[in-house]
Amino acid sequence: MKFVLDAEQRMFGETLRRLLADAGTAKIARAWAAGDAGPGRALWASVAEAGVFAVAVPEEFGGAGRLPVELVVAAEELGRAAAPGPYVETLAAAELLGESPWLPRIAEGEAIVSLAVPHALDADVADLVLTADKVERKAGEALASLDPARRLFRVEGASGGGAGFTDFGVLLCAAQQVGIGQALLEVSVEYARTRQQFGRPIGEYQAIKHHLASAMVELEFARPLLYGAALSYGTPDFARDVSAAKVAASEASYGLAKTALQVHGAIGYTDEYDPSLWIRKARALYSAWGSVAEHRARVIAAL
Repeated sequence: MKFVLDAEQRMFGETLRRLLADAGTAKIARAWAAGDAGPGRALWASVAEAGVFAVAVPEEFGGAGRLPVELVVAAEELGRAAAPGPYVETLAAAELLGESPWLPRIAEGEAIVSLAVPHALDADVADLVLTADKVERKAGEALASLDPARRLFRVEGASGGGAGFTDFGVLLCAAQQVGIGQALLEVSVEYARTRQQFGRPIGEYQAIKHHLASAMVELEFARPLLYGAALSYGTPDFARDVSAAKVAASEASYGLAKTALQVHGAIGYTDEYDPSLWIRKARALYSAWGSVAEHRARVIAAL
């Protein structure tokens, strides 16, 4: 089976990529982490205008129809840009809610939804907070997060483990991770080309080349699993395929975060340097929406 996007899907992704690049998402992510949601809300509105939320909502509720491949394209670009906010949670809620008066608001970008999986992301700015079994809750205390731009809140009654996530959310989280991995690969390759040591670009040294090549291969293996899972939406194999994609995307993005730190050295840790945004997000998403061990166990059980 060929996993090739058609012309409209490619244009959708390219349009969203340009929109996010022009918006300056690194600055927006830092403002979001500091508690200033204004720039992030403006970006949310622009993303909605580009049609991202519409492709998560059926036509009878004002959307364009639920299109899993297009949603994976969008989530990958949002991850690549390190865009802050509960995008995956809102898109997953559109599938979880079934028939709900919230759907037209989600399609228009007028509703921000957080899901407790098991903690609620950015619940302080959300219009609706749900558990995975569709129970509306109030967010509690703020929790420490590995990524300052992923602000987590405790939610009473939220379940952890396999009962605490939805497969559609897992799919979109994996897409985010592939986008994060791609961004880390690109910035690391560029740095290796320009950073010189002993009169030569560090990318000419074999150790650096091997690290980057291995990371690229791992990412390229994850991408077809991701799009294969999107194509299996609505089939009995969806849960298995989603878990396989999540394992591969988690390992690839986290591996690229470690490689990026090795390539950049100490500068990669600094808050002022943009790669730190992706590095932190890669670590945070590694265990989000179900652990690697949980998803690996689901794949094995389905064989």
